[in-house]
Amino acid sequence: MNNVIRPALVLFALLGALTGLVYPLAVTGAAKALFPSQAAGSLVVQGGTAVGSSLIGQNFSDPKHFWGRPSATAPQPYNASASGGSNLGPLNPALADAVKARIEALRAADPGNTAAVPVDLVTASASGLDPDISPAAAHYQAARVARVRGLPPEQVNALVASHTQAPLWGLLGEARVNVLALNLALDGH
Repeated sequence: MNNVIRPALVLFALLGALTGLVYPLAVTGAAKALFPSQAAGSLVVQGGTAVGSSLIGQNFSDPKHFWGRPSATAPQPYNASASGGSNLGPLNPALADAVKARIEALRAADPGNTAAVPVDLVTASASGLDPDISPAAAHYQAARVARVRGLPPEQVNALVASHTQAPLWGLLGEARVNVLALNLALDGH
């Protein structure tokens, strides 16, 4: 019996050390060496203080700022420790009610805007943490932001255009605008 248990325990200890210590430390070390910003959370720092992450959405609700995608995380929006979607299907009345309420909030913030509301402004992403919106969602909000800030709409639209990121290698993904970067640039004007 000792001939079977001892090798099994030694193998268990070796594999436990390899997969529980050596591999995670090697991957973490490689990430810190090759991608230091991403490994540190892609923090956005202003004046020596972290103001957010370029990878996690922020809760902007002031009309003078661009608003991001709704967050489905609880107990607070954009809670990185509770990443996940709402799991509400397209026929679920709760989803329809939430979308309707979000459309009404957007219309109330900008009553003169009669354009169709982009879908990413009223539906949460699968993670609930999406930091980006589509250029259409940014342009939809540009007139409101310009009016509230007293800026020419052309200037705000130019800022949106300068913060629009193309798809990766021109092929993968969609064009997007990072809401935190755009709002920080606006606050700098």
